[in-house]
Amino acid sequence: MYNKVILAGNLTRDIEIRYTQGGAAIGSTGIAVSRKFKSQTGEMKEETTFVDLTFFGRTAEIANQYLHKGSKVLVDGRLKLDQWTAQDGTKRSKHSVIVENLQMIGSRDDAQTNSGYNSQETEEFYDAPMASSARKPQAAPRQEPISSIPEIDISEDEIPF
Repeated sequence: MYNKVILAGNLTRDIEIRYTQGGAAIGSTGIAVSRKFKSQTGEMKEETTFVDLTFFGRTAEIANQYLHKGSKVLVDGRLKLDQWTAQDGTKRSKHSVIVENLQMIGSRDDAQTNSGYNSQETEEFYDAPMASSARKPQAAPRQEPISSIPEIDISEDEIPF
């Protein structure tokens, strides 16, 4: 069976991090994802879905260090069904996502991190449908000789992982 979820959206709260007795980090937060569509009457509508996220290990620590409420992220992982009995005795359940890969897509000003995208690219990426077949074709990048590519002066302290 195949269980893969890809979500792009904004975090709904700061990362809550805790550690197991063995020292492994576990982070949790939520993400808000939305889609825009036309109703049968032709009116533009927006539907927002809220999903809980769980990070493990180094990913949880990085998320806790660099992300906050409102940060734009792209995550992929697997869907998990959580089930429990409430205090009143009723059985409850919800779906959540166990994050396997995390990509920060906001600008440095938005997420206080360098995600590698400029704000124009981020907005185009964020608003684009996830299916590659639905993306608008873009012009091929201009090819320049390798010798004209500038070197990037960046220290290891500026890299978020």
